Amino acid sequence: MARAPRPRRRTRPRPSFAQRWRGNFLTGLVIVAPIALTIWLIWTVITFIDAKVVPLVPGMYNPATYLGNDVPGFGVIIFLLFTAVIGYLTKGLVGRSVLRWGENLVERMPVVGGIYNGIKQIAETILSQSGNSFKQACLIEYPRKGIWAVAFVSTETKGEVMERLPDEALISVFLPTTPNPTSGFLLFVPRKEMVVLDMDVEDAAKLIISAGLVTPPTAAEKAAGVRIANRKGEPARRMA
Repeated sequence: MARAPRPRRRTRPRPSFAQRWRGNFLTGLVIVAPIALTIWLIWTVITFIDAKVVPLVPGMYNPATYLGNDVPGFGVIIFLLFTAVIGYLTKGLVGRSVLRWGENLVERMPVVGGIYNGIKQIAETILSQSGNSFKQACLIEYPRKGIWAVAFVSTETKGEVMERLPDEALISVFLPTTPNPTSGFLLFVPRKEMVVLDMDVEDAAKLIISAGLVTPPTAAEKAAGVRIANRKGEPARRMA
């Protein structure tokens, strides 16, 4: 009895040179682009500060006078030293008195006083050493029921907003935009309608900036040493 012919195995077609090149290019781009963007941003900040600060330095203290070329970052060093000295002086009694006098003078100026107070409040919030800024990430239903968005918990709502809505336990949350999380909306959300996430603020920021392409691991996966899953949905690799 003749044997039935074996079915042919379907061989997977090998990717062409163009497909391999495209895959390698995209993989390299994912690695190189964040590094290049970071270097460009740092260099832009250094160049901007140097252009504003170096012309104010007397020639006898400027290394460019003796070297013949500008020293990148010299203006940044001067700026950091100047800022540290100002901070040190304002900690003393005389410094605080001078600072209060200057603030009172600026606050009395029309338009300028309002701008100064706004910038000061933002700076104090962002640079606060009390550690009260954005401790948790959460989920809220926005822009309508059934659609969820990632937000950051700011603080418990206080002041007139709380007085006007005394029956609700409200939480002030910041809803950032994608992919730029520095802009967004301030929302007052009832505590019962907010879902607090286990992921930290940094992981939530990665999720927002990547438009959902970078998915942080869960608390259980972190405990097991699982890395952040990649955007293609491939199995997450374990840490060494």
